[in-house]
Amino acid sequence: LVIGIKESATVNNFIVILKVTIILLVVAVGLGHITPANYHPLIAPNAGEWGTYGWSGVLRGAGLVFFAYIGFDAVSTAAQEAKNPQKDMPIGILGSLFVCTLLYIIVSAILVGMVPFKELNVAAPVAYAMQKVGAPEWVRIAIDIGAVLGLGSVILVMLLGQSRVFYSMSRDGLLGTWASAVHPKYRTPYLSTIFTGVAVTLATGLLPLQLLGQLVNIGTLLAFVLVCAGVWILRKKRPDLDRPFRTPWVPFVPIAGVVCCLGLMATLPADTWIRLIVWLLIGFSIYFGYSRKHSRLQRELASGGGAAAVPGGMRGQPRR
Repeated sequence: LVIGIKESATVNNFIVILKVTIILLVVAVGLGHITPANYHPLIAPNAGEWGTYGWSGVLRGAGLVFFAYIGFDAVSTAAQEAKNPQKDMPIGILGSLFVCTLLYIIVSAILVGMVPFKELNVAAPVAYAMQKVGAPEWVRIAIDIGAVLGLGSVILVMLLGQSRVFYSMSRDGLLGTWASAVHPKYRTPYLSTIFTGVAVTLATGLLPLQLLGQLVNIGTLLAFVLVCAGVWILRKKRPDLDRPFRTPWVPFVPIAGVVCCLGLMATLPADTWIRLIVWLLIGFSIYFGYSRKHSRLQRELASGGGAAAVPGGMRGQPRR
């Protein structure tokens, strides 16, 4: 990531090709070991407790599984690295979301058909299912390799996205100038990239993964709520803004997004909400104590220059 975006994209593309190949291998092997009885009942009856099977279990599971879909939004953070972002960004975001959702559905259906779903509550469900049906050893090895590669590609993309977020915030004044420092040779925001990598390493090494997953889920869902609400508000209050891509069916799409995200957030445990509130208080303290006073965009909006500032205020992000 420090060396350049082209090198990072090349590595990521290679990993994605291998991952998709292994997923297709899982599907091909699994199709021959499906037991139709495993699909009945399609929704297991509730066990008498909210969130344990039944529709409430589906909702709670969706709030946790949402973590697997995080990443499509990271495409937008590299918009200024793209040659034609007005065209490429919508295709990249919607296309990646569609393909990933389709693959998740297919693989999930295959696994449940191979093994009763109650047996899949293990650390490595895909490898377990393959072992259960007697798949060749090389298939299980390929799955293990795919899992490691999958983690690597996710880390790569998320580090790319978060470092670009810090870079843009720094250019606006929301963070210190260190976050927008560009490497003299590679022309990348190397300090924000290194900082993000160190912070992620410490968090994953010191905190339970389930806690991190729930915190990432609720934080991302809250961000999506704000984005959906922002689309509706800006469409009403700032209809004059240049919009290379216009969200269709406003306000129905933003309202549906807000309702769905809030619904998923409501299924998460109470202690996750407490952690969210603590982080929000920390964020508000930083914003009102430092960022708001130094924001260039805030000053332009206050002086009446917001019409030009909003769509083009963050141009010039380093690329390679």
